[in-house]
Amino acid sequence: MVGTNRKADAITDVPDIRVGHWTDRRAATGCTVVLCEKGAVGGVDVRGGAPGTRETDALRPGTLVQGIHAVLLTGGSAWGLDAATGIMRYLEERGVGWVFGAGPVPVVVGAVLYDLRVGRGDVRPDAEAGYRACQAARAGAVAQGCVGAGTGATVGKALGMERCLKGGLGTASEALRSGRNGLVVGALVAVNCFGEVVDPATAQVIAGPRAEGGGFASTVDALRGLEQAPWGGESTTLAVVATNARLTKEYACRLASVAHDGLARAIRPVHTMVDGDVVFAMATGQTALEPMRYAALETLAAQAVERAVLKAVREAHGLAGVPSAAEWAAR
Repeated sequence: MVGTNRKADAITDVPDIRVGHWTDRRAATGCTVVLCEKGAVGGVDVRGGAPGTRETDALRPGTLVQGIHAVLLTGGSAWGLDAATGIMRYLEERGVGWVFGAGPVPVVVGAVLYDLRVGRGDVRPDAEAGYRACQAARAGAVAQGCVGAGTGATVGKALGMERCLKGGLGTASEALRSGRNGLVVGALVAVNCFGEVVDPATAQVIAGPRAEGGGFASTVDALRGLEQAPWGGESTTLAVVATNARLTKEYACRLASVAHDGLARAIRPVHTMVDGDVVFAMATGQTALEPMRYAALETLAAQAVERAVLKAVREAHGLAGVPSAAEWAAR
């Protein structure tokens, strides 16, 4: 039975998970870190055609590293990966990492989204930004909307950047009641997609390309009717799924894979050649998982991702000349 005992309705409902943001609203960029200093079994699934990532090969089954300590989601395109250096420094100062000979080495994985055409393209998250995001990391409630990696995010780009709307960052959690040990799974998503955002419950578009005169233009119709679609390389949706379940690396990677279903239900189209869509998984291991319960975990993970996408768009506000979906609908 699906539980309703969400605390913050955030990824931080998973024990030992903390989230911190660094945000520059003037430049419309930022980064977000998901920390687990005790270590978590990591997994990843890269689906988009234009990814920018760090250390994802280490998460493949059959490789040496079994756990990770942080996931970085960042704006700034490839330059934004510099923020991981600050996260490494923060963790090293606290003695966090796997010991390889000379001392502990933190494992920080991450991925970037492209926000350089919103705000200032010459300002990007750097090592200091990553360090500050770690300093700001907390359990409990997580700021959403135009914060962290979602600060410069946009959605609905089939008619060009001049017709897009604000994306953002959202988070949600789901729980499964199972005796004394409750299984929890949470998602955090930075929504910067080429496609439109759809509420699966109503099948209604809640954010898409701005149509002349108000409302939304159909992304599918736009792609069907254009001889040459506008360049959509300003896109990518990034997600982290965390759970207190005890998983192997193979099952963590499978969880990341199934969690993409949440993106597919809420974003249309998704995983395009111009999107760098990536989902990371983190399993903190406090709760044993019966084999037959794994299907429930997958189901809840996808549902948490789906809800996080919707919250990201609904919590966003207009920034750098790009209106939010709520502001556009109210015109």
